[in-house]
Amino acid sequence: MEQNLSAQTLTNSLSNHQADDVAAADDDDPPSLSLQALEALKEFLAEQSQPLPDTAAESRAADSAAPALISEDWRLSQFWYDPHTAETLAQEVLTLCNSLPDSAARVACVACPSLYAYLKNNDSDVPVQLLEYDKRFAQYGSDFTFYDYNRPEDLPLELKHAFDIVVADPPYLSRECLEKVAQTVSFLARSEKSYLLLLTGAVQKERAAELMGLYPCGFRPQHSSKLGNEFRLFTNYDPAMRLEGWDVEK
Repeated sequence: MEQNLSAQTLTNSLSNHQADDVAAADDDDPPSLSLQALEALKEFLAEQSQPLPDTAAESRAADSAAPALISEDWRLSQFWYDPHTAETLAQEVLTLCNSLPDSAARVACVACPSLYAYLKNNDSDVPVQLLEYDKRFAQYGSDFTFYDYNRPEDLPLELKHAFDIVVADPPYLSRECLEKVAQTVSFLARSEKSYLLLLTGAVQKERAAELMGLYPCGFRPQHSSKLGNEFRLFTNYDPAMRLEGWDVEK
């Protein structure tokens, strides 16, 4: 708005000065700008040369605490959590880690690489294993294990019953996919006392309870890419005041 007003003011100023100059000059003389008009032109050009605020840089600075994420591949049904969701989940997992007597509590992230990135960003020492189909995440080295939900227990034996906290985000909303991921979770969990977190569509509510004994929390996860399906977080423990508690019908 301010630039438009300055341009209009300059145009009016130049027009007035040119009209005065032309009227005062002979018809055969070429029109020229007066000193006053030249000063107005210099002032306008100086204003336009000022750099505009770098809003993109400001945005990058605001997000500087967030980890760098590999781009989503929608062909693999990849949709990353938005920063608030990822940070909330990471803080919940770290809270659970700190609540366990074993200071080296192990965490498994099944098909949720953005959560892995946020966990490591918050605490680089937390032992986290990422089980993921997308081999781009092999860049995480020994923290990466290739995982195909169609072969739910085709995993290294050292991962069997090795994790105190298991977080899973099945890539598809079918019953078959959830059943196979449930097998994987059972394979990974250290014992019946392990903490289990499942992120999937609200349509899986009854299946999550039936297959894994999980119940929905009040907290509603969101994705950076807006999805049409309602998404929920299910756990096998009551988070009490965290995650807005269990959202269980009375």
